[in-house]
Amino acid sequence: MNNLNPQQESETEELTATQWPMQLIVWNDEVNTFEWVIETLIEVCNHSQEQAEQCAYIIHTKGKYTVKNGDYELLRPMCDDILDRGINATIEATVS
Repeated sequence: MNNLNPQQESETEELTATQWPMQLIVWNDEVNTFEWVIETLIEVCNHSQEQAEQCAYIIHTKGKYTVKNGDYELLRPMCDDILDRGINATIEATVS
């Protein structure tokens, strides 16, 4: 049980979402091609060709992969751009 009032709890959740390290995860699907995922990672996440290819392969074989780490403000626009391209992506807290 916490001793925070609802406003304090909301402020704490906000700080947590912005201060803790976050990860941008791209999920595998049966729709998008390797080429499209690679191009997206290069353009949106500033990956090198080799890095984007490796990420795409891992996404394909493991079902998902963290393609970028950082704070929420950095990752949110990247996630939105990836989603706008029809690729599934989420932002999650990094688990220590």
